[in-house]
Amino acid sequence: MRRRRDYAGVVLAAPVTVPYRRFSTRPAQWWIGQALAGLAEAAGISHHAFDGLSVASFSLAPDSAIGLTQHFGLSPRHVDFVPFGGVAALVSLRRAARAVQAGDADIVACIAADGSAPGSFRQGLESFSRFSEDAIYPYGAGGPNVSFALIAQAFMAATGVTRGHLARLAVSQRANARGTPWALMKKPMTEEDYLTARPIAPPIHLLDCVMPCAGAEAFLVLREEDAQAQSLAFVRLSATIERHNGFPTDPVMLRGGWQRDVADLWAMAGAAPTDMDLVQTYDDYPVISAMQFADLGFCTGAELPEFLAAHDFTYGGDLPHNTSGGQLSTGQAGCAGGHLGLVEAIRQLTGTAGPRQVPRARRALVSGFGMINFDRGLGSGAVVLEAG
Repeated sequence: MRRRRDYAGVVLAAPVTVPYRRFSTRPAQWWIGQALAGLAEAAGISHHAFDGLSVASFSLAPDSAIGLTQHFGLSPRHVDFVPFGGVAALVSLRRAARAVQAGDADIVACIAADGSAPGSFRQGLESFSRFSEDAIYPYGAGGPNVSFALIAQAFMAATGVTRGHLARLAVSQRANARGTPWALMKKPMTEEDYLTARPIAPPIHLLDCVMPCAGAEAFLVLREEDAQAQSLAFVRLSATIERHNGFPTDPVMLRGGWQRDVADLWAMAGAAPTDMDLVQTYDDYPVISAMQFADLGFCTGAELPEFLAAHDFTYGGDLPHNTSGGQLSTGQAGCAGGHLGLVEAIRQLTGTAGPRQVPRARRALVSGFGMINFDRGLGSGAVVLEAG
C-alpha cells in the first residue's frame, strides 16, 4: 500500500459559529462576512492577514469564492470553493492543510454559510442535481427524505437496526443541544416522542429529519508555530481520509466510502476507535450516523444494534456524540451543516465548549457525508484531531 504523508505541523484554531436563524432573508454573503469577522476577532488577527480562503455554500450565486475576495478586501494566495454539503468541511480542511504545508498559504479561513429565505429550500431541491430533476422531483418526492428512506430501509434490514435503536441517537442529541446557545430545538425529547412522531417517508419520521436554517461555521488552518506566536488555542490534525462514490457497484447504499480507507485513517492517527474521547458524525438522519459508526470501525454492521443500545451518547456519557446537538437539534444551515461537527470538535478539544464540555477531551473523530443522489450519498471523509 502506498505510504501517505502525514499532516505534521498543521493545526486548527478559532472555532466560530454565527448563531442560526430558522429563516433569514440575508444572503450567504452576509453570513460569510459575519463568520470572517468572527474569525478575525477570535484569532486577534486582522482578516486582511488571512492569505487563504475556502468557502462552502449552496447559495453563493451569482458570486463566486474569488468574488468574495473583493467584497471583503482580501488578497489571498489560496482560494477554494467546495459546495460539497456534508463533506465540505473535511475536503476544505485537507486542501487547506496541504496548502499550508507547501507554503502556498499561511492562514486559511475555512467558512461555510447559507441563508434560509422562506421558500428557498424547496427551490434548491428543484435543481439540486440531475438526479433530482429527472428521477425524484417529477414524481412528487420533494427532497431527500424519499431517497434516504430507501437507504434506511435497506440498511436497517441488513443490520437489524430498528427505530428504537436510532432513538438513542436522536434523544441524546436533543439533550446535548440544551447546552448549545444557538441550537434551534431544545424542547426535551423522549424515545416515545421520537417513535410516535408522524411518518414522512417510512422509516423516516419527523424527528429523523433536520431543520433547514440560516447560519455559518468557520475555523482557521495554519502552522503550529504561528498559532503559538498568536497565543491561539489549537488542535493538531492527526489523520484524514476522503473518498467519493466509494462503492459504485452497490445497488443501494449500505456502506460509505469510509469503509475503503478506515484502516489508513487509524494507522495514520496511531490510534483506534476506542481511543476517541468524542465523535462527531454527519447527522442529516440518525441512520446515517449509525452507518458511520459501523464503517469507521466502532463495531460491525451485525454488532450495530447492540452497540447503539449499550452506549450513552450524551456529552456526559461513555461515548459523547454530536455534543452540540448536531444538525438534528441545532439545525442544518446548508453547507454549514458539514462544518458544524468539526467546529464543535475544535471547541471540545480546546476546552471551550461551555456547559456541554466533555471532561479531559484529548482526541476526537469527525466524519462527513454529503451530496445525496437517488440511491446513495457520494461524498465521505473523516478526520482525527488531537488537543494541542
